[in-house]
Amino acid sequence: MRKNVTPMENEYVRHQEHMHKSSSKRKKRLVRRLAVFFVLVLAISGFLISTLISRAQVLEDKQTEKAQLEKKLEDLKDKQSALEEEIVKLNDDEYIAKLARRDYFLSDEGEIIFNIPEPDKEKEEEVSY
Repeated sequence: MRKNVTPMENEYVRHQEHMHKSSSKRKKRLVRRLAVFFVLVLAISGFLISTLISRAQVLEDKQTEKAQLEKKLEDLKDKQSALEEEIVKLNDDEYIAKLARRDYFLSDEGEIIFNIPEPDKEKEEEVSY
């Protein structure tokens, strides 16, 4: 049951139709602008988040490297102090004589040097025959 209604053709009706069309066009443009704005916001947010994550990874790598280098520095300082102690000892004639007797089998007057092999070396020599 559809009734045929003829539209009115006057200035008021045309004006209302024009207002309705312009309103719908404005809404479409607003939706498009908002969509573009949100896409831009998402793209910028994604870029910022990826940059933040990569910077955090770089920072973590640098901290790990710093810890390794600090450990190496501590080891080198220990080695340096041991070498400095060795330098002080090497200025002592008695220490040098002791090293020469131990390492080069030099003897002092009246000393006899006996070279006794270590037990582990004897076992290795017996096994190799």
